[in-house]
Order: sequence, then C-alpha cells, then structure tokens
Amino acid sequence: MKKLLILGGGTAGTMMANKFRKALERDEWDITIVDRHKTHYYQPGFLFIPFGIYKKNDVIKPKSDFFPPGVRVIYSDIDKIEAGNNKVLLEGGKVLQYDFLIIATGTQTRPEETPGLKDKLWYKSIFDFYTIEGAVALYDFFRTWEGGKLVMCIPELPFKCPVAPIEFVCLAEAFFTQKGIRDKVDITFVTLMPGAFTKPIATRMLSELLDEKNIKVVPDFYPERIDNENKKIISYDEQEIPFDVLCIVPVNMGADMIERSGLGDDMNYVPTDKHTLQSKKHDNIFVIGDAADIPTSKAGSVAHFASDILFENLMNAMEGRPMTASFDGHANCYIETGYGMGALIDFNYDTEPLPGTYPLPGIGPFGLLKNTKINHYGKIIFRWIYWHILLKGRELPVEAEMTMAGKKRDVS
Repeated sequence: MKKLLILGGGTAGTMMANKFRKALERDEWDITIVDRHKTHYYQPGFLFIPFGIYKKNDVIKPKSDFFPPGVRVIYSDIDKIEAGNNKVLLEGGKVLQYDFLIIATGTQTRPEETPGLKDKLWYKSIFDFYTIEGAVALYDFFRTWEGGKLVMCIPELPFKCPVAPIEFVCLAEAFFTQKGIRDKVDITFVTLMPGAFTKPIATRMLSELLDEKNIKVVPDFYPERIDNENKKIISYDEQEIPFDVLCIVPVNMGADMIERSGLGDDMNYVPTDKHTLQSKKHDNIFVIGDAADIPTSKAGSVAHFASDILFENLMNAMEGRPMTASFDGHANCYIETGYGMGALIDFNYDTEPLPGTYPLPGIGPFGLLKNTKINHYGKIIFRWIYWHILLKGRELPVEAEMTMAGKKRDVS
C-alpha cells in the first residue's frame, strides 16, 4: 500500500485530502492527514467579529465535517519531518511513513517577535484580529469605547490576507460613523510598505478610498517596539506614533516543526518551486498554501487556485510522468470597504491588480478596483461557498490560471 501523507488540516490540506481521495484507488493508496486542532476556522470571518457582523459561531465548524471518508485523520502535534527517511515524527514518538508528502501547515501569528507587543496592554488596548481570541476581545472592547486614536499597524511581511488591514480601517470608519462617534475617532493606517498596497495601481485606488474616509496613511514605517507605558509605536529610526487603541498584524511565521526539520527559511516557510509547487529540496514533497515561500499573497484564494496545479503535478509524479502544470501565482481578494460596499482585485506573479470586470469580460458581475455593492455581496456569499464547495474540493466555475480577459491593460 502506497502512502500519501498530508500535514495540516486547514483550507489547503482539507482541499487536497478531498481531491486525492476521489482520484486515488483505495486499495492502492492510504491517505492520512495530521492536524493538531479539531476545529476549523473560517479565517476571513475574523475581520467581521469586532464590529458585530459575525459572531464566533459563524466562523467555526468541526474539521471532521470536511474530511472525506476513507482518509485517516490523526489529531496530534508534529515533532519533525525526516525528509531523508520519508518519515514524520509525531509528538509522543509515533512515526508515519510516506511515499509522497504534502505540507500544508500554514502560518501562525507570533506577537512575541515584536518587543512590547504581548505585554501588559495585550487584549486591553492592543489587539489583533488574526486570531479568534483577538477578534472577540476587540469586539468586547469596541462595545464601550468612546473614542480616541485608533491605529492599525503592519509591522512585517508576509502575512495572511494582505488586504485585511485595509478592510479593518474601512469597517471601523463605518462602524464608528454609525455609532455617532466618528468625530471622536482618529484612524491611522501605519504600514512598512510605500503605500496602502504593494502594487501601484491598486495603491492609488485604495489610497484615494482611505483619503475619502479621512483615514490617515503613514507609509514606510518599520516598527521596532511598542512602548506600553506611553502608548506609542516606535520605529527603528525612532519615529513615534501615539495610540489609544492599537490593532496590529502580529509577525507571521511558518510552523516551528518546519525549522526543527531543517526544511524552512528564516521565517519557517518551505522553499518551493513557484510553478510546480514541489519542494526545492525533495522530489516527493509538495507544498501548498501559506506554508510555501512562493512570492504571492498568503490568502485562501491562492490555496484554491494552487490546489488544481498541485493535484495535477502530484498525480503525474505518482505515475512517473513529467509535471506539466504551472502555477502562475493567481490570487484574488474581495476588499470590504464599509456601508455594504466592496472592491475586488485579481492578479498573479507577473500582472498587478488592474481595473475591469470579473470573471466575465464586460459582464462581471464583479468590478475590479471598483467600490460596488455587488463586490460586497460576493464577499458575503463566499462564506457559504467556502464551507460547502471549496473545502470539499469541488469545482468552481473559475480557472486556476489568471486571465487578462475583462482587464484594462492601459491605465493612466
């Protein structure tokens, strides 16, 4: 019996388990998935919890609801991968052999990496919304907060869902307007990037949007530490930004076991061929989702589009054929902008987000780099699609490869 082992039962790992269980003969292939947690989190929903749009129960379900029959599930911490011996060691000494390995262990927040962040103000005046605990704590805080300086800070790249901080300040602006205290809330978006986003055209559109909402953008700010006593973010060049409440994206890093296994870079991400999604060091290891070091967004859409490529290439590898599928870095993200409106971006390794229509040229129904109600509905509907279609490895009517159809190439 041949063995396919999947490490990580989040979005990427669950999709791969479903795809391969349908494709591989059960009397020939044993499929095992390992994850430390039994709860699946719809992470894009964390953003909505601080503003009372979603509740905790809206974003959690048992992982067992999404694993297919015929896949062995082991809930355990992973000690390390012994890639040279085709082994994975679990906590407690259990050893799993594999013929092929898929690493889908994602990325985790590391607030302790920023001096002073996880100090006495943590979850009192300093919050993240990248964890369920942080999002719920922020909801409780906002219920009684009467105003002051609200700072949203991005201290390090890369991180999960790069548009979420922009969405956060937009939703905060709408939330406090609707509460009638917007004039008492000063909102500042602080980023180490040169603008609101990483690419020029999207940065221009998003910067104009934030300006319209009277949200100040502070670019090129590299946080070095948090001064809890004086409530300030201090940069490496000693610039200071005061706050009354700080919302921050903690440093993101790959799983610690990647470091213990000697398979990662300095941020514990696995060096991965950006086109084939094969490990650069081991031919029988493939990497998908946030665990990979590929130069595109750490977002669920990337895992979705990449899953088709990894599936095809790994099937070829299993059968001794050349890997012919190539991932182009395709990503798209809905951007919630408040007041029942939203934007959408679609891009890949080589093409930055451009204006136009998606997925059908001239028809849409979604508008690229446009602030519309239909884009907001797309964001809301996606939660149902995520639970009922995407996780179960079912086909969506969207190609894995990005298309230029419907996009405007010439943007002045």
